[in-house]
Amino acid sequence: MKLLAFDTSTERMAVAVLTPAGRYTTLRAGGALASTGLLPAIHALLAEAGLALGELDAIAFGRGPGAFTGLRTSCAVAQGLGFGLGRPLLALDSLLVVAEDARHQAADGVGPLTVAVAMDARIDEIYGGFYHHSPAGWQTLVAPGLYALPDWLATCAESAAGWVAGSAIDAFGARLALPSSMRRVPAEQDRAEALLVLAEAAMRAGQGVAAADALVGDIVRLVEEKRSPGAVFIVSADHAPLQQASPTQARLVWTTTAPQIRPNYAIVAGADECALYTPGGV
Repeated sequence: MKLLAFDTSTERMAVAVLTPAGRYTTLRAGGALASTGLLPAIHALLAEAGLALGELDAIAFGRGPGAFTGLRTSCAVAQGLGFGLGRPLLALDSLLVVAEDARHQAADGVGPLTVAVAMDARIDEIYGGFYHHSPAGWQTLVAPGLYALPDWLATCAESAAGWVAGSAIDAFGARLALPSSMRRVPAEQDRAEALLVLAEAAMRAGQGVAAADALVGDIVRLVEEKRSPGAVFIVSADHAPLQQASPTQARLVWTTTAPQIRPNYAIVAGADECALYTPGGV
């Protein structure tokens, strides 16, 4: 199995590669830097693993919820690669990555556990989800959502979570009033490895989908409901700032329904290359 996985939903960008020869991971600055840093990180890690883009079996990416700028970068790169390489995509829950990292930090020999994930969504809100892990794998108890603090606390009180993990623990401090019995994991240990674990499991479970079917509804919904109501994803060469270099390339452009706003960037992916184009160039 040869996989590429990346997540840019937080301030720490995670990239991972799985090959028959080993596992390769890297963590770099994310957030606003993800738009320019993701593709170089991918190319560097693939080179370290001795793997070409065309050798990949699938591409996994964090679908969110999380930082808006990072998510649109992750989505665009994943779909650009999926179209260009003709490979399936694995859309992973970014909050489940936090839960998997918390499980890894738990003491060896820990049995089934339920994790409440609380990530700081800024503007006094929380990206939250609730997950249970057993020998059969992960189960989503409450799907990821955007919560006001009182609503997340109420949902948490109704859950059977014995662990809480995520950046909201430090961001909200004492306001995150949780039972003392709940074990807290405020900091991630190895987000990239957790991401790779989930990507491998998703691939084995046959969860890959074609790039055209992975428009990441959660991201579009978040944009429409909370950030920029006119934003849409468009897969079309007609909206791209540059002409396609060859018929085998695919292009994914992020734009908005407002005609006066230029696209932020476009992804061009072919069998042997992938580039990020912005209005200012590559």
